[in-house]
Amino acid sequence: MMNIEQQSMRGGAACLALIRRDLTLAFRSPGQIINPMAFFLMVASLFPLGIAPDKDVLSQLAPGIIWIGALLSVLMSLDSLFKSDQDDGSLDQLLMSPHPLAMLVLAKVFSHWLTSGFCLTVMAPLLAVMLHLPGEGIFPLALTLLLGTPVLSLAGAIGAALTVRIQRGGVLLTLLSLPLYIPVLIFATGAVNAAAQGLPWNGHLLWLCVFLLSGLCLAPLAIAGALRVVSE
Repeated sequence: MMNIEQQSMRGGAACLALIRRDLTLAFRSPGQIINPMAFFLMVASLFPLGIAPDKDVLSQLAPGIIWIGALLSVLMSLDSLFKSDQDDGSLDQLLMSPHPLAMLVLAKVFSHWLTSGFCLTVMAPLLAVMLHLPGEGIFPLALTLLLGTPVLSLAGAIGAALTVRIQRGGVLLTLLSLPLYIPVLIFATGAVNAAAQGLPWNGHLLWLCVFLLSGLCLAPLAIAGALRVVSE
């Protein structure tokens, strides 16, 4: 019993150290954080110019605009999730670690979410006001992003693991990840649209919770398996 507890404590300490390392590297290269946020802002700013600056039109399209921008921003940042570890050799150390690989990759995905999805979630209410989203939809928008962006990181990390040894594998990563993103996009935008119209939106939110819990349980195992396969 003590051995299991000690192993759990050591695994938790290893995960915290990995998160601290990834966050330190991200802040040393601020472009990793700023680029997705700048892309998110650019997408939300260009849509009104390309469609129409009409308030009623933008208020209807705002949930889709913001969620598509967030989806593309997260996807853009996924290519470097394991590539930098592959380049400096730390990926091999992760694979040879005595700690469960699924736990370690979950820590890396959490670090990625903190520097991408969480920052986008904080920005989203400001963009919602800019796009004239009704006030009733702003809280549901932030909540769907808070639940949905971790799913984007978890699902995208599977594709990032499969393409880690492929040079310029961004297109393949996109093709692998987008089908997994579509259900999240549908239910998230559906929740915000329903809330903005004064309709019940709890059902959409529950589906996002299901996606998140399923991703937390299954995605780390799939990511670990993919990394082991491509490393052989």
